[in-house]
Parts: sequence; C-alpha cells; structure tokens
Amino acid sequence: MEKPQGIPTESGCYIFRDQHQTIIYVGKAKNLSSRLGSYFSRSTQMSAKTVALMEMACEVEWIVTGTEVAALILENDLIKKHQPRFNIRLKDDKSYPYLALDLRQDFPVPYMTRSARQKGVRYFGPFGHVRNARVMLDEVLRIAPLRSCSSSKYQAHERRGRACLLYDIGKCSGPCVGAIEKPAYDDLVATFVKFFSGQKRELQERLEQEMNQASRLQDYEGAARTRDALVALQKASQEQAVVLGEGTNLDAIAVTRADARAVVSCFFIRHGRIVGRTNKLFDVGYETTDSDVMEAFVVGHYDSESIPSLIISNVELADSALLADYLISIAKRQTRVSPPRGDKQRSVVALGLADGNTVLRRDSLRRQSDHNIRSKALLEIGSTLGLSAPPYRIECFDMSHLQGTNYVGSMVTVVDGLPQRSGYRHFNVKTVLGNDDAGAMREVLTRRLAYLQLGNEDSRFPRPDLIVVDGGLPQLSAALDAVNALGLSGTVEVVALAKREELLYRPGSSLPIRLDQGSEALYLLQRLRDEAHRFAVTFHRSKRGISMISTTLDSVAGLGPARQRRLLQEYGSLKEMRSLPLDSLLELSWLPPTVARALYDRLHETGMPRLEKGSVPDE
Repeated sequence: MEKPQGIPTESGCYIFRDQHQTIIYVGKAKNLSSRLGSYFSRSTQMSAKTVALMEMACEVEWIVTGTEVAALILENDLIKKHQPRFNIRLKDDKSYPYLALDLRQDFPVPYMTRSARQKGVRYFGPFGHVRNARVMLDEVLRIAPLRSCSSSKYQAHERRGRACLLYDIGKCSGPCVGAIEKPAYDDLVATFVKFFSGQKRELQERLEQEMNQASRLQDYEGAARTRDALVALQKASQEQAVVLGEGTNLDAIAVTRADARAVVSCFFIRHGRIVGRTNKLFDVGYETTDSDVMEAFVVGHYDSESIPSLIISNVELADSALLADYLISIAKRQTRVSPPRGDKQRSVVALGLADGNTVLRRDSLRRQSDHNIRSKALLEIGSTLGLSAPPYRIECFDMSHLQGTNYVGSMVTVVDGLPQRSGYRHFNVKTVLGNDDAGAMREVLTRRLAYLQLGNEDSRFPRPDLIVVDGGLPQLSAALDAVNALGLSGTVEVVALAKREELLYRPGSSLPIRLDQGSEALYLLQRLRDEAHRFAVTFHRSKRGISMISTTLDSVAGLGPARQRRLLQEYGSLKEMRSLPLDSLLELSWLPPTVARALYDRLHETGMPRLEKGSVPDE
C-alpha cells in the first residue's frame, strides 16, 4: 500500500480497510499527516502489530474533526460500530445495573435497570453486582416503604381496594388503597433519596430522635417500628464498605495484565462508600499500553450522567489532559483524572489491582477446564503452523542462568492442552560456558531427543507432536541442529516463540508467524512458555543457593561433607546458621570448638556472598 497524498494536518480519525473494504483499524490523531506518515516508514522501525496491519491494509481514509476531543469521540463511535480486528477488543460489554426511581408517577416507584436513561427518572449507582443492590433495596424499603409493583399491578389492587402482601409485611405503604397520603409518601421518597445519596448519618440521627420521642410518649409500638428501621438502615449500610471520607465521590480504576489479556477494575466510591464495582476483560496486543486500555475503558464506559468529579488510577496516561477534556465535553461539568493521593486512595486502587488479578486467574482456569476451548487452541496451532494434525503432546524448553553461571534448562509438557506434571524435567547444562542460550538449548534438546532414537524409545518420554523453544531464530537453529544430529529430521516438529513480540518462527523461513492477539492458540503457547520459564528460574535459584552454601561451608577448615550435611539437616539454610549466636554453635557436641568458631567467623565475614531476593536469573 502506497502513502496517499494530501493528508491534512488537522485533528481527526483515520480508517484502514482491507481488500474486502472491511474496516480493520480506527485511530485518532492530533495531526493526521504526521500520524499517518508513521505507518509508511521502514518496517524495521514499526511494531509487530503495525507491520501486520500494513500487510493487510489496502486503503486508508480520514475524517477531519478539528479537535482532539471530537476525534476521540468519533473514534469511540466507529470502534463500537465496526469492531475492527486491530483495535482493543472489549470482551464483556454487559451494561451496569442502576437503581432507578421513577419520579414521573404520583407515587414514585424504585426498580433495578440496565436500560438507557430517561428524563424524569432518578438513577443511583452504578452497582458492580445486582445482587448486592437488591439486598440493599430490600432493607431500605423497611425504612421507606415505597411501592415496588408495576403500573398494571398497582391499578389492579386500586380497583379491588385491597393491598398486596408487601403492605401486610411492612415493605409498602399502601398508596393503592389510600393508606398513605401523597405528602407523607413524598417524605418517604425524600428518605429513600437521602440514603442512596449517601446522607446516612442524618437519616440515622432522625430515626434515633423519633425512637426516643416515641419511647418518652410511651408509644412502644412506634418505638419498636423505628428501632427496626434503624436496624434495617445499619444492615443496608453494611453492604457499602466505608473506605474514604463521607464527602468523597470518585471512581478508582486499576489496570492489570497477563499475556494477551488486560482487566480494568473500577470501584465506584460515593460519599466515601463502595457502592459498586465492575471488571472489564480486554484482548490486547503486546504493543498496547496500559494507557491505551484505560482510555478504551473510559471512552466506552462513561456517559453524561455517570462521570464523577474525580477519577483516580494506577495508570500513567499518555495524555491525561485530552482524556479530561473528553470527559468534560460529555459531562458538561468539571472533572479530572489523576493518580491516587494518600494511603487511603492508594489502598482503593490496590483493591482494584487485587480484583483484576482474581479475574485473570479465573479466566485462566476457565480456559484450562473447558475442553472446547482447549480443542480450539490446539486446532488453531496445528493449522497455523501447517502441522498434519493438532499437536496432542507439546513440550516447551527454556534456559536460565545468572551472568553465565549455574546454567539450567527446563522442559514442561502439556497433553491435550493440560499440564502433565510427570512430564516436567530439569537439566543441568554441562558443556556450555558463558552466556550462550543457543548452545545451552542445543545441549538440552540433544539429551532430550536422544530418547527418541531408533531402539532407544522410552515410555517415560514419548514422542512429542510439537516442541516449542523459548526464543527467536538462534534458538530455533540450535533446536534444528539437535534434531538433525540425531537423525530425527522430519519426525519432530519445532517452533520458536519470541518473547517480546510473541512471534512464531518455523524451520525454512525467517519470516515470523503472527497469531491473533487474544486467540486461544496464542494464549495456550504463552501459558506454556511462562510455565517453562517459571520452572527454569525456580530450579536455578535452588541450584544457586545450594552452590553458595557449598562454597561457603567448604572454605571452613575441619568442616567436612558429613558435618556439612548435619548442619543443613538441622538448620536448613545459611540464613538460619547466620542467625545463631556463637554459644549455640559451641554447644554442639559433634562440632569441635575450633571448627564452630571458624564457621561463625566465616558466616559473619564482611562481603560474604548472600542469595538476595533481588538476584533474578537471566531469562
């Protein structure tokens, strides 16, 4: 695709289409000419996502909006309408539950809704879980017993002159049978609004005064009713956790990520209480920043009624002023976006991060437990890599070291898309010195594939349908060297998965294969690669710790292998030995005093090597 001429320099949106005229990407720009020009630079300067986009795109058009805010609004509308494949894809477009109070009727009625807003209806929320909102509504109706029936049911009871069961149990004031006058009903409406507007303290104080006054007048039935209303108020208030000052109204947004998934967790704080929360799951690419995810959520979530005066977030926005201008243009009032300030605000954002991690783990478990999803992933892998059949058994290899020392390798196995722990193996790399991942990969795969040679088949190591090596072309070349050296060419399928850009490399081609972001195939390969990395790093840390212990203890005169083993059996680690006072070592009957003193001096030498938490093996 050639760069078009005459691209304007104003703000606006641009639209890429493929050969079928399908919209595949929508973007916005402060300067259309400058932004679109970047898509036609050298491919080596572009991200993998942009390269894939330009390979598929056949034409581009633009719409001048004049302002960045207008471009942001138009971009959101176009993405919602066309769902382009290269834009961030929202996985959960469920609307939020609100509590509505229909003030258009003579006797207003509260109800739960997810539909569009209407004039004359007062809305409270949104709530993250409709169940919590219903529980709260049920308790508040004990304090302010508004009718909750439909118009047809209300008219039916009005004609009969007989109230329903809710009136009998005290959850309705009975306007259908004239049991309450409109002024008194309006007072109940005001009480209802006060509770859901956060004015609970004022409401509680009023109820306490009414209860005390009824008690002084010896109206014990009235005092008991007011007492029950107080209990209901406290119970309903418990549904909303107090996290900030009573006058605080804000939304706290946190973004958490794992592989090609991102979760936006949003807590709604009204009058200092958590009145609801929501989690939105996105498909994202490697190049997609947290700022992109945050912007996509904000633009897709808020309307003119739901925007608070303050939004706090753990995300450092690329252009916070633009997002604030967009929100102001929608809300028609002042609002701002800022990082959390103070421990209390940071703690609310931390709740969102924890909530997002929970959602990601739940999504991961759902994918692993769903056989249809696993089958789809294996079919996608097989067809994308050109395999003769979906890979039933996949083995993944990774290397780990620290500045070229204590080189180790790991092998993890999945069978039918599920981890097979009995197929996990560690390897101590023996022939490679220095920083040489490709050489280490060659050695490890040679030792593994030796079990597949003719006459040397081992039931513990059956032939894999696919071998995945962590890395790019150098690691793929090393793996093929091992395959060819053992005479297994054509019998073992190999693919390399590059970590940074999530690209697949196959033998015979230097061009990478790109799986769709969010696809089940990519998710399975990422999970397999990450598990191999975890398994390698864990083994490396263990080996390095043992190596350090041996080096330290070997340098103590008189501390032979038998005494070293006994020390480790009794104390387990150098840290525990270092915490012992000299007297404790001298009391050991099997350790001579001179050796005990030498050990104590060695453990407390300045500059003695320690295995610190921050010592992370190289990947």
